[in-house]
Amino acid sequence: MSHTTFIAKSLIAGLALAAAAGAANAKPNAQLTLADNAPADVQSAFTAWQAGERIEGRKDKCYGIALAGENDCKAGKGTSCEGTSTVDFQGNAWTFAPKGSCDFIVSPEGPAALNELDRNTPA
Repeated sequence: MSHTTFIAKSLIAGLALAAAAGAANAKPNAQLTLADNAPADVQSAFTAWQAGERIEGRKDKCYGIALAGENDCKAGKGTSCEGTSTVDFQGNAWTFAPKGSCDFIVSPEGPAALNELDRNTPA
């Protein structure tokens, strides 16, 4: 195999792995609720997500909603990526949620956010 062919095959394999890793979508958990003022379309998308439907289209990176070990990528200090959060509802770990729903999601620890939260972060 030529050097050029080897490089091309390696790049293709790397892209396939990156695409598979980038497709992570942690599952929701039954402890999440929606604020009463959530619009009907957000309620519908949230209900479908809670029922196990895969999120299609645009998503929110929603902080503070994942259970320990069930976050999508980036979990802040002391962790590296997908599945590495160590605390339930860790404020610096995010999970994809249906677009527009993060502003209305509430966990047992408080509201979710589109940015890192200063709560439940490991030392």
